[in-house]
Amino acid sequence: MRVLTLGAGTVGHWIADVLCRRRHDVTVIDTDAERVRQIDSELDVRAIHGNAAHSSVLFQADVFSADICLAVTGDDEANVVSASMAKALGARRSIARVYAPVFREASTFDYQTHFGIDSLLSLEQLSAFELVRAIRNPDAIPLEHFARGHLEVYEVEVESKASAVGVRLRELRLPGSVRIGSIQRDGEMWIASAEDEIHGGDRISMIGVPSDLNKSRAKFTTVSKRRKRNTVLIAGGGEIGFHLARALPASDYRTTILEYDPRRCEQLAKLLPDLTIVNASANNRSVLEDEGGGAADYFVACTGSDESNIMACVEARELGARRVMAVVGRPDYANVVGKLGIDHVVSERDTAARQILGFLNEGPIISHRRLPNGNIGVYELEVVDGAPVTEATLADLPFAGRCLITAIQRDSFIRVPMASDQLKPGDIVVALVDQQHASDCMALFGGRS
Repeated sequence: MRVLTLGAGTVGHWIADVLCRRRHDVTVIDTDAERVRQIDSELDVRAIHGNAAHSSVLFQADVFSADICLAVTGDDEANVVSASMAKALGARRSIARVYAPVFREASTFDYQTHFGIDSLLSLEQLSAFELVRAIRNPDAIPLEHFARGHLEVYEVEVESKASAVGVRLRELRLPGSVRIGSIQRDGEMWIASAEDEIHGGDRISMIGVPSDLNKSRAKFTTVSKRRKRNTVLIAGGGEIGFHLARALPASDYRTTILEYDPRRCEQLAKLLPDLTIVNASANNRSVLEDEGGGAADYFVACTGSDESNIMACVEARELGARRVMAVVGRPDYANVVGKLGIDHVVSERDTAARQILGFLNEGPIISHRRLPNGNIGVYELEVVDGAPVTEATLADLPFAGRCLITAIQRDSFIRVPMASDQLKPGDIVVALVDQQHASDCMALFGGRS
């Protein structure tokens, strides 16, 4: 595929390298002449010196024939503008990297829709979600990014005496904003259908509006059995630490953030009023001892410094933390962290590369990722004119057990669909698809000539 990368900094260079090794046709644009010379000499790419927000430079890069444009400079505004221009000038898809949370907060202003960009990516938010899944469940459905944060995924093990046991999904009477996405039983996972019956010991995933999800959980657990809240100690209150803490429900996790900057602590206290915010350095062993680092179920280091994260994890491990995790950017540290007893490592660049590779698709597929078990794919799909999927309600489409539409984005509004809903051209949907039936399901989303 033809990929246009705007920005040859650390992230842009890394992404271009990954794409080149996968034999994609890559063009890179950057305003720094030295970066352009470096990437041109090191990688098999076409490198152009210029401003990607200038139409003449985009035309020079043959933007009209690009399959995808990736705007990954260090400037949020430049990324949004250049990605928007690239899409308007003919690029099939455009992705912009952003850091500031305001660009992803659609409730105040929907930048993504207004500027016609296919996706706004936050490496910090994606890294936080990787950590969330490692804490909540490694096999959790990675829906957080696809639904732009409007919906949540909650996974629960069904207790043997729960009221839902022995009941078919169609008879559960769940709120309209909640769906059962998948069922895992005896080592197998499949897409849930209305005729599936809930068994004790099943592990199910529920997708929906957070407030309704909390109410629905009672059907799968017994009230008399109170669960112990896991303790999570987060070192670093930056964007990664913030998104991680916000994604861990207070009903299940007792979360504390250690942040060295007092002004950031004040911000976090306002944004996360139910959490404990401590103005202290996580690299101080006495601080970790005082804040319960040795008794923590999960210790997560995301301070912004690889070395500080590694050292904090080593200290927490020695103090007795059950599981320790770190955000580490440098590739050459990959072989070191495992030897130091760090259980899980997240790299922003690796996370970004996996996410971007998921966007390299054709036809109605905007992005695609597989769940860890390999049998179920998570697809972000564009509904095009003439697609067979628009000709009937969701209940009447041949999707049962093969495809589950978990979210619909229409007119900047994202919601969980009802069985009576009918898709329209221009909708963006998130679907769980059984990989054995992926070709048949994708054919329903393809436009007819």
